[in-house]
Amino acid sequence: MEYLDFEKPIQDIQDQYFNCLLIEKKSGINMKNICVQLQSKLEKIIKKVHSNLTPWQRVQLSRHPNRPYTLDYIKFITKKNSFIELHGDRCFGDDKAIIGGFGIIDDITFMMIGTQKGRNIKDRKYRRFGMPNPEGYRKALRLMKLAEKFRKPIITFIDTPGAFPGLEAEERGQGEAIGKNIYEMMCLKVPVIVLIIGEGASGGALGIGIGDKVSMMENSWFSVISPESCSTILWGNWKKKEETAKALKLTAYEIHKFNFIDDIIKEPLGGAHFHPKKTFKLVKRKIMKYYRELSKIDIDSIIRLRKNKYISMGIFDD
Repeated sequence: MEYLDFEKPIQDIQDQYFNCLLIEKKSGINMKNICVQLQSKLEKIIKKVHSNLTPWQRVQLSRHPNRPYTLDYIKFITKKNSFIELHGDRCFGDDKAIIGGFGIIDDITFMMIGTQKGRNIKDRKYRRFGMPNPEGYRKALRLMKLAEKFRKPIITFIDTPGAFPGLEAEERGQGEAIGKNIYEMMCLKVPVIVLIIGEGASGGALGIGIGDKVSMMENSWFSVISPESCSTILWGNWKKKEETAKALKLTAYEIHKFNFIDDIIKEPLGGAHFHPKKTFKLVKRKIMKYYRELSKIDIDSIIRLRKNKYISMGIFDD
């Protein structure tokens, strides 16, 4: 387990707890009482640290190296060996930063699409750090249209620092690909559930982020720009990233106040990286709750409600 700077007090107590267990195992000495005391102390320090997180600390948690990624969620919430990954945009290539395919959750077949990061340097380069190229968004749209053809509901998982900013991405139509996805997702004739599980940055997130139900994990963020990039534009460096994180109102709680999302998925004590299995169960429960709600509504009403949902955001002045 890796720890962030503000998690060091947690690390200290957890190290003591693990050492206590190790001593008991190796020596045979009864350390149960001490271990119980340390476990109680650990829970208290986790509550203390996580009860007063700043926006920047939540941004850091959304990027935690041990945090579950899209494929982790899919592997846990789908029936064993039921997920079939599909590849390619039928135009240019297969973008590894976006994954997608059919999978079964509680006997219901869903099309699951999401941005995927990597665990190590090799994998991160392979996945381009979860930053899609235009072919990634075109692959996502192809899969959405496939789901629409077979009348299967769609789930998207968002965890991206943004669309890939390279020259080749712009040459192949990055902006057009994202814009087309937003337009097409508004009219999809199947229910769409969107989950922001980590970073939700800019058009990179919006390219697969239009849905009937949109939920954010408690320690995720959603914004037009990252705090570091915003700080760089305004002050020429990253030093004011904490200040810009606060000003951008990018946390799940702040986004929910503006009615940009439907719900917040509370994470287990310590965050999703502390208790991934508990997190997977919470997300699965939320998906099925949304599916049951949407399955009771006819598709014409779903599309109308989806359009009205986004039209009502913001302020228009003729």
